Amino acid sequence: MINAWSVKRIFCREVFYTSLQRGFCKYTCRSSLHPLPSFGPARRPMLKGRLPVTHMSSAIAPVKPSSTTGPKEVELILVKEQNGVQFTTSNLISPKGQTHPSGEERETWGKKIDFLLSVIGFAVDLANVWRFPYLCYKNGGGAFLVPYIFFMVIAGMPLFYMELALGQYNREGAAGVWKICPIFKGVGFTVILISLYVGFYYNVIIAWALFYLFSSFSGELPWIHCNNTWNSPNCSDLNDTLLNDTHKATPALEYFERGVLHLHESTGIDDLGLPRWQLTACLAVVIVVLYFSLWKGVKTSGKVVWITATMPYVVLTVLLLRGVTLPGAIDGIKAYLSVDFLRLYDAQVWIEAATQICFSLGVGFGVLIAFSSYNKFSNNCYRDAIITSSINSLTSFFSGFVIFSFLGYMSQKHNVALDKVATDGPGLVFIIYPEAIATLPGSSVWAVIFFIMLLTLGIDSAMGGMESVITGLIDEFKFLHKHRELFTLFVVVSTFLISLICVTNGGIYVFTLLDHFAAGTSILFGVLIEAIGIAWFYGVDRFSDDIEEMIGQRPGLYWRLCWKFVSPCFLLFMVVVSFATFNPPKYGSYYFPTWANMIGWCLSISSMIMVPLYAIYKFCTLPGSCCDKVAYAITPETEHHLVERGEVRQFTLQHWLVV
Repeated sequence: MINAWSVKRIFCREVFYTSLQRGFCKYTCRSSLHPLPSFGPARRPMLKGRLPVTHMSSAIAPVKPSSTTGPKEVELILVKEQNGVQFTTSNLISPKGQTHPSGEERETWGKKIDFLLSVIGFAVDLANVWRFPYLCYKNGGGAFLVPYIFFMVIAGMPLFYMELALGQYNREGAAGVWKICPIFKGVGFTVILISLYVGFYYNVIIAWALFYLFSSFSGELPWIHCNNTWNSPNCSDLNDTLLNDTHKATPALEYFERGVLHLHESTGIDDLGLPRWQLTACLAVVIVVLYFSLWKGVKTSGKVVWITATMPYVVLTVLLLRGVTLPGAIDGIKAYLSVDFLRLYDAQVWIEAATQICFSLGVGFGVLIAFSSYNKFSNNCYRDAIITSSINSLTSFFSGFVIFSFLGYMSQKHNVALDKVATDGPGLVFIIYPEAIATLPGSSVWAVIFFIMLLTLGIDSAMGGMESVITGLIDEFKFLHKHRELFTLFVVVSTFLISLICVTNGGIYVFTLLDHFAAGTSILFGVLIEAIGIAWFYGVDRFSDDIEEMIGQRPGLYWRLCWKFVSPCFLLFMVVVSFATFNPPKYGSYYFPTWANMIGWCLSISSMIMVPLYAIYKFCTLPGSCCDKVAYAITPETEHHLVERGEVRQFTLQHWLVV
């Protein structure tokens, strides 16, 4: 007869089968025994509690085998007799965060490195090659690193960390994570729309790179001479005075604008023409690659990035080794690194550094949320944020040595100032750099290597944007989970059809318009609302508790202060600056008509307006009085029962003051 009882309920995060003898399974369970209050010899209620984690072993009765493999969470109920004999029952339960809210088990990355490479591959894109080095050279060389690193530390890394933690804890896409504060779900649809809009023109850049790659498989590169069918009378082989002559055009410039884009056959954005079949075919190849990289989810995309995320580093290293051996390369690198601290007195330098941080890390596209939602619940997202954001910035800095070694070579070869050849944007990688490569021995080989790098830089970034759209929507509309392959096909085909407008004769005008409006002010606005929703309405203390539950370590005061005060203020400043410094888009000497700018603003507003529209919709559909509606709208969905009892954290002063 049992005289005294000690009832313990233990939750084990990890369970390992160590022996199987006489019908009993022996488990090694990471937990500790904390005796619960004794209730006497009568039947006792089972108390629930999650206990600290150490090591213990216990022999327990057999449990039904699970159909899934890997660590499981086991609930052990121990009833201990005085003489030391233990009688136990056990249940396998799903570990927190391993199951999708719809009841389906959430897919996870095959390996941790798949996730890291995917994040790095998305964040390190073409802008790291064609944007950062030019900004550094233009804004005081090495002095530009001062505002860049400053904004990286106070805003870039905290926002990067915030998105990784948000996705990993809630295990949903950009829209679904806002179950933590339902009224802000509109910002999830904002970032999904932005990623979709960017895909309309970003894939076209990859198609251009593919076209150039095919053209490089020839004995002589087609942008060397002016004796081609697409050349105009203004074309002249590059000589010492050509770059100072605005009435002449280089073979590389005419190849891009006339041989590839056929821009001369269009008079403007109101005269687009039909899609060019060569570019259409290249775009179709890009879409096919994207589809088969994404159709099975992270299990396939996580393998593709082993190539697309690592290849650029190999190619950049090879190009640097070749570049530093060229005459004039050292002068170019010196110009890149030259320090002019007087430039720090110019407000524009700080604005451009802040803008570069906002866009180079990739926050606000929903991609980091989508990628991290496939992590294991206990993954150390803090370490991931530090590693990946640092690699992104170091890659930008490293690529500058590659770019400016070749620009210095071009400057000396043609006896012109470096600022005559230094530029940014597509012109750098499709005009200036190919022109430099064309002067090297074995130019076709170097061209192939260079455009393979551009392809790999672009593909994994495009994959990230597509994954943000797909994950965000299938997590929001649960019936799509069973039809991921078909839905992925629908998304990529729709993107392809809309992108066709960018491969027409005047497609570069549409491309420029989309690039200017699709992800400018709207993405800054989206990240601002995201930061306010998490740090203020959900609560930075609650968010810190979530992180501690995942990684066992609470974010320090620095991170909490950045999330609550510094990052929102920084983003608000950037939104105001983007409006105040707005300049209408142009391509070369072509200025867009007013109606085109109006369409651009409509495109930008169409994503931002999702925030107030969804907030109004949510407010109108919630039950109760006006006060009840507000309470339900700003309280996590899992705590709506507290609203019914009048316990609303957000209605207390402490919620708004705590850090």
